[in-house]
Amino acid sequence: MENGQQPKVMLVDDEEMVLTSVRAFLTLETEYDVEAFSNPVQASEHLKSTPVDVVVSDYMMPHMNGLELLRAAKEHQPEAGRILLTGHADKQSAIQAINEVGLYQYLEKPWDNAQLLLVINGAIERTRLLRNLEEKIFQLDAAHGQIKDAQRRLIRAFL
Repeated sequence: MENGQQPKVMLVDDEEMVLTSVRAFLTLETEYDVEAFSNPVQASEHLKSTPVDVVVSDYMMPHMNGLELLRAAKEHQPEAGRILLTGHADKQSAIQAINEVGLYQYLEKPWDNAQLLLVINGAIERTRLLRNLEEKIFQLDAAHGQIKDAQRRLIRAFL
């Protein structure tokens, strides 16, 4: 991403087989830095201190479900893409996820690897664009402040 950094993908699923499968696929197909967590509570804690570009989470997990984890992701890293993977095709859960956590995408298990990669790539691009926009807004605010300061100095000089 910026500064030559590899995009960071966080995977969260209580099934080790899913983590192993997705991590292996992403490692073979991309240059992404992939972090995997089988414990959503640990993943949530990790989000407080480590920036990620996208979080891919299972829905049904012990101790904390995927919506709760993605809600924490939104709180700590609002610009990071949030993807929910679920084996339980529940339209109501999908609508809730989209509305509550600003879900980027909702995918059902078993997923198609090509589709998963496309969705992750899209989420990473969205994150990159949001971060660039944030930086431009910061720069504009700073420039606006400098212009206002120069304007005040000019007015004082003429008074």
